[in-house]
Amino acid sequence: MIDLATAAAAFAAPPATVLTGAPIALLDALRHRFGLRFKLGRSMREQHGCEASPSDTTAPDGVVFAHTTEEVAEIVRLCAMHRVAVTAFGVFSSLERHVLGHVGGISIDLSEMDEVMTINAQDLTATVQAGVTREQLNSEVKDTGLFFPIDPGSKASLGGMAATRAGGTSAVRYGTMRENVLALTVVTAEGRIIRTARRAKKSSAGYDLTRIFVGSEGTLGIITEVTVRLYPRPEAIATAVCTFSDVRSAVDTVIQTIQTGVPLARAEFMDALALRAVNLHTDTQFTERPTLFLEFHGTPAGVAEQAEIVRDIAREHGGDDYDWADQPEARTRLWSARHTAFAACERLRPGWRTFTTDACVPLSRLAQCIEETIEDTRRSSLLCPLFGHVGDGHLLCLIIADPDNPAEMAEAERLNQRMMSRALRMEGTCTAEHGIGAQKVVLLTEEFDANAVHLMRQLKRAWDPLNILNPGKVIAVPE
Repeated sequence: MIDLATAAAAFAAPPATVLTGAPIALLDALRHRFGLRFKLGRSMREQHGCEASPSDTTAPDGVVFAHTTEEVAEIVRLCAMHRVAVTAFGVFSSLERHVLGHVGGISIDLSEMDEVMTINAQDLTATVQAGVTREQLNSEVKDTGLFFPIDPGSKASLGGMAATRAGGTSAVRYGTMRENVLALTVVTAEGRIIRTARRAKKSSAGYDLTRIFVGSEGTLGIITEVTVRLYPRPEAIATAVCTFSDVRSAVDTVIQTIQTGVPLARAEFMDALALRAVNLHTDTQFTERPTLFLEFHGTPAGVAEQAEIVRDIAREHGGDDYDWADQPEARTRLWSARHTAFAACERLRPGWRTFTTDACVPLSRLAQCIEETIEDTRRSSLLCPLFGHVGDGHLLCLIIADPDNPAEMAEAERLNQRMMSRALRMEGTCTAEHGIGAQKVVLLTEEFDANAVHLMRQLKRAWDPLNILNPGKVIAVPE
């Protein structure tokens, strides 16, 4: 076992470049310590060098399946001693090249750290290991009448969701992981274990370490435990779907609804091409026009009143085919288009690459941003269905390209960059919930001024001077 003093000695030594391959001594030490939980097979390494997005594989030199925070700390101390990169791996749902091992190194798989440690129903909190998924947590707390609302649309782990500051369809009411993580257990680059906060509802003590680690994508520390907020399960849920003649009318309906004070639980948008893909995929007959999918939470009388208010607002903006339901089967039918959208769009061109990119702008600029994006993509030869968590000013675009056609791959990247630049021009962000990873590192320097980026680099250097934690992600360290 490697102790803290040994790891600290590595940090005290003169700076050196992180090795691009794990030395035999490190591999032998990990094999001796973790036995069959240390994997060197090619297929396993390649699996941990790719993600849900269609990026190229860059495999680590080895994979360790950790079971405890102490084991993660031990692995990090070994890697620090040998100056080898270490990357945390969850459940294969990231999209921006977060887990790719550009310099090899060791991948720590946290998927078997899947214990729901404590549920404090009176405090409306739960503490889980990093590998617990949101579905697992909701299954565990179901009998308490509580639920965890953050839904990024994939079977993501809570550790990964915290690391990327994930959001999703319910963020318009419940916020993102930034608002719903109360405390973390983190392993630092030295292999030290820290707890970022206590369970009190609020505190003004010291620096807010929790908020620094949430969204840091494993570059400042490895999250091993997460304490999250829980919410009372709604007594009633109602769903509404409404079509519009144009994007602006749909977005203006959402803006006016929010201004009216209706507490939307979800506010989703799909363009005509996305609806066409759903109809082809599921043999449904949804109207292929700009469409809103809305959800309301509350008492039976409350959600009925909310749905009626929104129906009147939608009519003012030319909304047609307003349909709403409060029974589970009927709600599932109305939501089926949105739930199957990504799979349906991927089938528009089977075997081609589907790039999922996201951006967020102030709500007042959202209609313009969507309109310009649709106009831009229609001039392209590529299919680009578009979605949006419109209650947050958030839009997502799927860009479908032939991986064997260099011209199409270049066109896909051009459209992606134009969408990001458009969002930044409108005082928005290049990523609302997917994170920076390695894909959008350059865009970070466009979104923040030089002084802010310099401060981020200083933080990275101070907390990870050997640059072993997920190097090459979020921010390029050299000035």
